[in-house]
Amino acid sequence: MECTIDWGGPSGMLFVATSGSGHIAAMDGAVEGGGHDLAFRPMEMVLAGTGGCTAYDVVLILKRGRHAVTGCSVKLQADRADTDPKVFTKIHFAFTVTGNKLPRAAVERAVQLSHEKYCSASAMLAKTAELTFSVDVVDTSEDAAQAA
Repeated sequence: MECTIDWGGPSGMLFVATSGSGHIAAMDGAVEGGGHDLAFRPMEMVLAGTGGCTAYDVVLILKRGRHAVTGCSVKLQADRADTDPKVFTKIHFAFTVTGNKLPRAAVERAVQLSHEKYCSASAMLAKTAELTFSVDVVDTSEDAAQAA
């Protein structure tokens, strides 16, 4: 795996990342840090990557279990150390998974497997941060819709 980061030049703190697979993402800094607030901060990218990594795992695990998953979102809320390096110290992952008659136990197990076995990003962040999780399962079946 590889990634190249290119600075946008002396008028700010914009950086463009190009992945080995040819995709690009922009990062910028806050105005008070010399940036123009045009894109994700680098540490926001770390947090977003972790959310994407674990959401990917959860959906894949549920699909492989032949569960009718139709949506998955995870909201991450993180605290950072006050001093440099300002590593993440706490991260809460709030999952909302939707589907047709999804068993709550299967969703909770998928989240657990992601964080204990598959998600490389959360495994790395667990070295400095306390990771916590919550799960909300939303049933999109006709029976659930009629009951509402």
